[in-house]
Amino acid sequence: MTPGGGQTPGPDRLDRRLGLGDAVVIGLGSMLGAGVFAAVGPAAGAAGSWLLAGLVLAGAVAYANATSSAALAALYPESGGTYAYGRRRLGPFWGFLAGWAFLAGKLASCAAMALTLGSYVAPGLARPVALAGLAAVTVANYLGVAKTAAATRAVVAVVLVALAAAVAGMLLGGRADLANLAGPAPGPLGVLRAAGLLFFAFAGYARVATLGEEVADPARTIPRAVPLALGIVLAVYALVCGAALLAAGPAALATSDAPLAAAVAAGRLAGLEPAVRAGAAVASLGVLLSLQAGLSRTGFAMAANRDLPAALAAVHPRHKVPHRAELAVAVLVAAAVLAVDLRGAIGFSSVLVLVYYTVANAAAWTLGPAGRRWPRWLAGAGAGGCLVLAASLPAASVLAGAAVLGAGGAVWLVRSARAQLS
Repeated sequence: MTPGGGQTPGPDRLDRRLGLGDAVVIGLGSMLGAGVFAAVGPAAGAAGSWLLAGLVLAGAVAYANATSSAALAALYPESGGTYAYGRRRLGPFWGFLAGWAFLAGKLASCAAMALTLGSYVAPGLARPVALAGLAAVTVANYLGVAKTAAATRAVVAVVLVALAAAVAGMLLGGRADLANLAGPAPGPLGVLRAAGLLFFAFAGYARVATLGEEVADPARTIPRAVPLALGIVLAVYALVCGAALLAAGPAALATSDAPLAAAVAAGRLAGLEPAVRAGAAVASLGVLLSLQAGLSRTGFAMAANRDLPAALAAVHPRHKVPHRAELAVAVLVAAAVLAVDLRGAIGFSSVLVLVYYTVANAAAWTLGPAGRRWPRWLAGAGAGGCLVLAASLPAASVLAGAAVLGAGGAVWLVRSARAQLS
């Protein structure tokens, strides 16, 4: 056993190379960009000038989920995130369902991020550019998690500079006006739907938990890294969304495929628009980089437990990454890039990821006083919040998510029946 409570690294285990700074940066890289550059448009369409209320609600649910994920990850510092916690605390079925939801939802997220990259870089060649970006991040992840953390650190720095340029362009471009907030109130359902869509932006806060087997001193590092990354991102999102609302108004944001670029372009500092578009492209790559790492680790953990083909549990002897799982994820995301719609992918992903975190909160609810780092009611509030936000999303996304969960349940029943007969 290691001092952090994990297993001693061996030929079939992953190395603990990530410190607090690396863990926070991976969390930032997973969140920064996704909401600002992909989800703000449809969220503004749902909530109107109440966009910030939806953002705060999404952040509150994310915080409750983050405390549950952090407490569980400190106790069980292994790859797989809620898949592993659900198995340990609730039983194999719930762990499998969480892993199934995570894989399907995050495959859609990866496709959305790749398509966002293509849309900002070359709208007429969005899918080829998306596939090229996917190939690049697959190579980076294949070379090892330490290189993933280093690449993500550089991405986060570039994105923060681009967002600063966007805020400057929106607030100083001469268009910022409280009158842009005028419009009919959206009603509670609109705010809830906006929060569900914006949750897509926060879901990366637990990426460090899915990398738990590679975090040094996880009992201390994970509970500190997850809330810290979430707090930083919430502050950045509030500033950017507030500036966008003042500069362009919710209607303009809702109708644009590049809402921040449109808000900047409308002002006197339109020369900053290329920097914003470049930042969006880099942000998409950064999120894709971290998402793919988390997906492969969950696939690795599920394969190690025979919930997925055992071949995916292989660890590269030199790079110490689940290389077969990495390549399998890349192939599936490439297929999704060729088939999905960007906004539909966001809604579909949000439904399944909210189900995933419902299982995380339910698992945290079962912790005793010794393992509980935050009040128990937070886990209950997180579970309830996840279910409410999921139900508020567009009907097509909810139905598609339910179908995928039903398919997962059927797979589980077939596997269980075969195991009993063998």
